[in-house]
Amino acid sequence: MSILNRRRFLAISAAALAVPTGAAASTPVARWTGYALGGPVSMQLVGVAQPDADAIFTKVEAELNRLEDIFSLYRNNSELSRLNRFGTLGDPSAEFLHVLSACASLHATSEGQFDPTVQPLWLAIANDAGDDAIAAAKSVVGWSNVSFDANQISLPKGGALTLNGIAQGAVTDRIAALLRGQGLHDVLVDMGEIAALGQGPNGPWSIGVAKTDGTLVHRLTATDRAIATSVPTAMEIGGAQGHILSPTGSAAVQALVSVSAPTAMIADGLSTALCLVDEATGENIIAAFPDAKIEVITSA
Repeated sequence: MSILNRRRFLAISAAALAVPTGAAASTPVARWTGYALGGPVSMQLVGVAQPDADAIFTKVEAELNRLEDIFSLYRNNSELSRLNRFGTLGDPSAEFLHVLSACASLHATSEGQFDPTVQPLWLAIANDAGDDAIAAAKSVVGWSNVSFDANQISLPKGGALTLNGIAQGAVTDRIAALLRGQGLHDVLVDMGEIAALGQGPNGPWSIGVAKTDGTLVHRLTATDRAIATSVPTAMEIGGAQGHILSPTGSAAVQALVSVSAPTAMIADGLSTALCLVDEATGENIIAAFPDAKIEVITSA
């Protein structure tokens, strides 16, 4: 299962479920559902009749295809797949570099807990590869071993990146930006993380945060806000090990974290990082990101 599919499993099971707050019958809402990044994706366009939305949705699908050519591990020739296969990637896209820059910021702010180089360790544990393989994987984990600039991204020998905790947020932001560029201001985008732009048909968007069993634990309203939710045990690897790992392979200390922020990429990265730290440390991390907010945090 790919890194983005792991995140998609989480998103479908536990992330926010968003609906309009009492839709006005006279307001048209165009809806679209599709499949990208390992799972279902969707959006709602307020004030747009369904027949008028087809051209917009075609542009969304083309952009998602382009972004999967950067971030998808389903595609052998995506930028991420080629980087992990060869250890280097020349002429990386601006989108890839943008995400890596955010990773560097989150890594520093979280005192190293947010670390995309954990992928080899994740695979070793998930595949029950044994103590020697796990030890070898740990030896190549470390964000300081990654170098990147406009010309090239380089990993250590045996290294690999997982963008499980940030790429879907970045894709959500890109799709939201595309829709704004089409002159749309009242939009709900769900690409694994949620971007709520403007208003629903009858006021701010209403967003619920639920456990994997569907139990609602929090509801918020959002206007021009992004929301991401992480549940480490939404998928288990290596027996009972939750799928969100620290750089040492330690299990998460939070059972559920939901974060809102101005961008889905930051909300996504923060919800992942905060699963790995205690609440006091989490408050310190969130304080470094203006306008970010912990919506829900539940200890493991």
